[in-house]
Amino acid sequence: MYKPEQLLILTSCPNAEVAAGIATKLVEAKLAACVQIGQAVESIYRWDNKICQSNEVPIQIKCMASDYHSIEQLVIKMHPYGVPEFIATPIIGGFGPYLQWIKDNSPS
Repeated sequence: MYKPEQLLILTSCPNAEVAAGIATKLVEAKLAACVQIGQAVESIYRWDNKICQSNEVPIQIKCMASDYHSIEQLVIKMHPYGVPEFIATPIIGGFGPYLQWIKDNSPS
């Protein structure tokens, strides 16, 4: 069975400062080749049996699958939410040189 080497991990933060802190730490620690910080989005969700609405800043983490657990631990430690979004999607295709760049810049 094919096992993807690279992942795209999604999370969202309460503001740009938290997003930048997480992104910088991941790249400095060589756990991610790149972290993109998006523009603020409006999130509507259910929490504690209530409909909530808040602005959040999404981030996309490009990394190696072998670093998943270390990335999860770092994000959970730095994230102010008790239950932050943390979704990993395998990268099953892409431009070969770019996928190699992820591998070269987030060595396991």
